[in-house]
Amino acid sequence: MAQKISSNPANYIQPLNINRLEGRVLRMPAPNTRRQREILLLYGSHSSLERMFTLATELNRYGPVTMPDWPGFGGMDSLFKIGKKPDVDTMADYLAAFVKLRYRRSRFTIVGMSYGFVVATRMVQRYPELAAKVDFVVSIVGFARHDDFIIKRRNFIFMRQATRVLKHRAPAMIASSFNKGPTVGAIYMLMAKRHVKMKDADAQELKRRIDFEKILWRINDLRTYFYTGDSMLRLDLCDKQTPLSVYHVAVQNDQYFDNKLVEQHLAVIYARVTVIDIKLGAHMPTIVATAKEVAPFIPNKLRRLLAAA
Repeated sequence: MAQKISSNPANYIQPLNINRLEGRVLRMPAPNTRRQREILLLYGSHSSLERMFTLATELNRYGPVTMPDWPGFGGMDSLFKIGKKPDVDTMADYLAAFVKLRYRRSRFTIVGMSYGFVVATRMVQRYPELAAKVDFVVSIVGFARHDDFIIKRRNFIFMRQATRVLKHRAPAMIASSFNKGPTVGAIYMLMAKRHVKMKDADAQELKRRIDFEKILWRINDLRTYFYTGDSMLRLDLCDKQTPLSVYHVAVQNDQYFDNKLVEQHLAVIYARVTVIDIKLGAHMPTIVATAKEVAPFIPNKLRRLLAAA
């Protein structure tokens, strides 16, 4: 019998307590008895369960979907609370702890969005016993090395220097004082005509997107945001290999990544790499994307794989 899917993410969100950190996890049951593929969905930085709910709903066509918060994102406690730093290895350890709790007796498929894919890759590298339970990994606009970014050198150097400073406690606290709703709203209004998340919106839609951005900047820990940003700008996952297969969904003419370099780096890490190109006007879905807008991120080739028993 088919499971009726609610359009309200709150109906699927549960408390998550792990390693003394409190957050949330979204758990959507199988849509019917035939679709039982366990899917672990991992969102990127500056996100939340609510932002990725439409993507989770789209993936739920193929089986149960589980999506946990990251420490410091989505309103979850940050790793700083327990005296740890949110570098990629520590985030991978957190994910491994979650996987051990959630998938004790079952296999699963990983779908990682951008930074979520980065942490998933580090986890399967560090924990081969958990990698053995993974059917395959899906990268949605993921990457593997800092030089995958398409950023002018002077801008790249500036961003590295800025995140290196702002990831520390005192500078992050000062930055947080400017991280208020009115300030965020004013900045996005000034940038609306050229910002990739805003430029295609009419007045009503623009307000909706900016309101959601205000929520994200409020619930996400700013120090964690800068720390993970710094780690991405220094990233190198090519030091270890995994026997897993990866299916990489790449946006043609991506404004952030060199797709050829990403493919080469994935081939160093994964045993088998399949690239699936899609044509879109942006690297990521809009801040409050509809099901129609996120659907292209799961192209037909990937849908057939997910539907297979």
